Amino acid sequence: MLVVYPAMSQQAKPALIEVASFGKSQPIGVAVAPATNRLFVSFPHRDPFVYALTEIVNGKPVPFPDKEWNKFIPEQDDTHFVNVQDLYADDKNCLWVLDPKPAGNANSKFKLVKIDLNDNKVKQVYKFDDIDKSKSALNDMCIDNSKQLAYLSDPGQHAIVVLDLKTGKSRVVLKDDKATVAQPGLKLHLDGKDVVDEQGNPFVSNVNGIALTKDNKYFYFRAINQTKLYRIETAYLADSTLTDADLSAKVELVAETGICHGMIADNKGNIYLSDSPDHAIQYVTPDKQVHFLVKDERLIWPDSFGIGNDGYLYLSSSQMNRLPKFNNGQDKVEYPFRVYKVKLP
Repeated sequence: MLVVYPAMSQQAKPALIEVASFGKSQPIGVAVAPATNRLFVSFPHRDPFVYALTEIVNGKPVPFPDKEWNKFIPEQDDTHFVNVQDLYADDKNCLWVLDPKPAGNANSKFKLVKIDLNDNKVKQVYKFDDIDKSKSALNDMCIDNSKQLAYLSDPGQHAIVVLDLKTGKSRVVLKDDKATVAQPGLKLHLDGKDVVDEQGNPFVSNVNGIALTKDNKYFYFRAINQTKLYRIETAYLADSTLTDADLSAKVELVAETGICHGMIADNKGNIYLSDSPDHAIQYVTPDKQVHFLVKDERLIWPDSFGIGNDGYLYLSSSQMNRLPKFNNGQDKVEYPFRVYKVKLP
């Protein structure tokens, strides 16, 4: 598929606007409540750790839903955040919080927390008791209230996890599918160098970024170490009688987009994707055309998105590739960490 990236003139280029800064605390998850435009930002448990989950009020992070949930008490993981990974604000005015730690071993504990934004109270906690935690590494999630399902990317299992919100039971689907595995040999090359750790191991992630259209019809997904964007109709994911082979036949190739981390859909059916190599945000229109929304050198590993009712896309710049782990112990992060917004097309 030939993809033409339209050039953006300086006049037409949307401005990247700083919304909040966080010193040396690394923002990962971002969500915006569609009804109220409340902005939420999460932070992994990494020094210097202040809060796991915050609401941005007048440009400042405030612990959410309260300080107690943000106390780091791993042995009380049912009632305290441990290592918040992803956020999702649904169409029922609820905030969903994915909290997996540590991923990929027998002692892993995962939870998905539902918070009602009408009273800021935790309403339910899902624990994924039927997931093989020695292999799983839940990463991103979307909530489909029309089917009472959650869809989660699981790069550890090279699969999608479908969680039944009524029963709490999970299914692992599309495991080891060509659409969920990293492309062999494809390395992330950022800032003029390959992203490799202290042992010389390249950064690799299988299925990671995901997005759900606002009508809940299509679920988009892709690996970080992959150049292709895929989608499948959620009606197929909801059908527990379909085998992985059946589901694989229903997967559509949408577009060639290059390297991407996070994704989100707007109410027009556009899919926004991060683009670390180009310090950019792309979007794919419903007719499967790829465009640039914004290019800016401050977009260093843009990671997670939220869309407000004010016509803006909100996003974190996680600078993951600038961490000491990927730079022979040298900290190359440009502080402070920030969250930005940019006008939607």
